[in-house]
Amino acid sequence: MKIEEFNLVLKEGEGQYIEFKESFDNKNFSKEIVAFANAGGGKIYLGVNDKGKVNGIEITNKLKSQIQDLARNCDPDLKLDFEKFDNVLIIIVKEGLNKPYSCSSGFYLRIGPNSQKLNRDEILNLAVDGGKIKFDEQICENFDWKDFDEDKFNYYLKIANLSNNLEKKEILRNLNVLTDRGITNAGILFFSKKPHKYIGSSKVRCVHFNDDIRVDILDKKEVDKGIIGNIEFAINYLDERNSTEFVIRNAKRKEFPDYPKDAYREAIVNSIVHRDYFKPGEVAVEKLKNSIIINNSGGLIFDKEKFGVFSFPRNRLIAELLSKTVYMEKIGTGINRIRNFCKENNNEVKFDFDEFCFFVMIGRKKKSGGLSGGLSGGLSGGLNGVLELVKSNSGIRANQISEKLNRPIDTIDKQIKKLIDKKIIERRGSKKTGGYWVVKRVSKNED
Repeated sequence: MKIEEFNLVLKEGEGQYIEFKESFDNKNFSKEIVAFANAGGGKIYLGVNDKGKVNGIEITNKLKSQIQDLARNCDPDLKLDFEKFDNVLIIIVKEGLNKPYSCSSGFYLRIGPNSQKLNRDEILNLAVDGGKIKFDEQICENFDWKDFDEDKFNYYLKIANLSNNLEKKEILRNLNVLTDRGITNAGILFFSKKPHKYIGSSKVRCVHFNDDIRVDILDKKEVDKGIIGNIEFAINYLDERNSTEFVIRNAKRKEFPDYPKDAYREAIVNSIVHRDYFKPGEVAVEKLKNSIIINNSGGLIFDKEKFGVFSFPRNRLIAELLSKTVYMEKIGTGINRIRNFCKENNNEVKFDFDEFCFFVMIGRKKKSGGLSGGLSGGLSGGLNGVLELVKSNSGIRANQISEKLNRPIDTIDKQIKKLIDKKIIERRGSKKTGGYWVVKRVSKNED
């Protein structure tokens, strides 16, 4: 192992495939071994503490024999490989071929940077459909390296705060997206110029409806920008359609969006991490009149009673790669984070799922006293009509207002300008295409 590669591991820290141990401990070591064997394998760095500081350890044949004995006492038994870098012993645990594995203290599974204890039935449920669980770790054998996107790769390294001192393929190996057999599906989804060329389910579809019954479409976009690009596009798509109420009290300005950005960001990331990429179609991000709905193919892979308590990513490698970025800093807490963000912003949130699909619906913020008042007071009937349409149809365009009110477009343009001057509504979208209008709510206390 090169010094640059070793330093990269230390910088990345513990994760789905990496565990640091400062010293040897019989009980905990067995737990980590079976946890990796029940998942996708991994490496234990003995002589490194949880913070990534190298303290080192005396590497002897006796120590290796003790560790190998622990693996033989697992049920079924396991064989380990060893490497070393200076005074750090690296224990290599391969993914087991005879799952589930247990040690004296029970069954464990590697989930992100943690080894979580499960009962045997839970392990079996995850292993029975092993091919689907590991879609992202499978090799894309027909990948042409001419389709590798250097810009996506460098952008990922930047947002993951990873050095590019190593050769590109060495970094990809350390990220577990490249093996001796080729690049994985996760690598395609992150770093291919056109992921859809290799994986038909790589796209995200964003739709803006004018109603709550998905009939009148205001805008529709389908993108294939890779996982990071798809996430960023979907978040921005909803940002542009998320009206915000501004209230100034005691010289401090507070913002009250119709929908909490952190909530739908979590929902978008969740849909991509847990999507069943074996199934056709796209992740769907929909903005309706009074709600946001995000859905993906792929139901729960554990008992519904554990929903919101237990989290196992269907695509472990995708989750591991995202966990190094701001888009998924905390593995396994997404559902409760969505709930908390919605509660703080006074939104309803509903989750629905079956064996095929998973839905998240975030309702428009419930108005509390004083926040939405004073918008139309003192306005003429003509301005009120325009304002009421914008309030009830966030994202409406000027020509649509003209049709609904049966007024000339020139009149509507003048009334819109008056509402803009009063800081009541604002334009969203491109001026070149005309854009659309949303309410910019302002309290009576604003100067």
